[in-house]
Amino acid sequence: MAGRLNDSEVAQEMGKMVSFIKQEALEKARELKVKADEEFNIEKAKIVRQETVAIEAFYQKKQKQAEVQRKIAQSNHINKCRLKVLQARQQVLTELLAETKGQLVNISSDRSKYEGLLKDLLLQGFYQLMEKEVKVNCRQKDNDVVKQAIGEANIQFEKEFGYKVKAEIDDANPLPESSAGGVVVGAHEGRIRVSNTLESRLELLSEHMLPDIRILLFGPSMTRKFYN
Repeated sequence: MAGRLNDSEVAQEMGKMVSFIKQEALEKARELKVKADEEFNIEKAKIVRQETVAIEAFYQKKQKQAEVQRKIAQSNHINKCRLKVLQARQQVLTELLAETKGQLVNISSDRSKYEGLLKDLLLQGFYQLMEKEVKVNCRQKDNDVVKQAIGEANIQFEKEFGYKVKAEIDDANPLPESSAGGVVVGAHEGRIRVSNTLESRLELLSEHMLPDIRILLFGPSMTRKFYN
């Protein structure tokens, strides 16, 4: 029968078909592998980018935390140093005031100067109280010089106000002998008092002069912008 393939030809055609199918399968497999590799690389790059961003964010956070801790530590160190400086300055001021207080007792050794000082202290008490009768507390050993100072203070007070203050030394309540001197002027049975002992005057002076004393000892503050 014409056109009919013999067994050899059929085998040959079958071989060709198998080769063609095999070739197509190989090409398809290569395409799938290329596509899979591309998708893998894309996914891998995506994951790498995500992880890189996450790692960078993590280390930025850690860096910021470390910077905050560094600043806190630095601030604490500065504050400790500043506190030590302030404590040292306060110690100097305390010692200075203690030394000055210790020298107050020498003021009364010069009778003429001490009498003039007592007159001024008494006169200030008279001005503040503006009473016609007052009691004066002083050291027992100062009685004579205080009496003299009362007379001198009254001369000046009478010139200004036209009357004298009846000032009596309160012998029952003297200032302690450990006092450096000065007077306390009171009225109305001691309900109102003006303390003008040398210790109280030093304390008052130290309060008012403390800013100036600090500047003299330590110089002006570098952080202070305004001065009254």
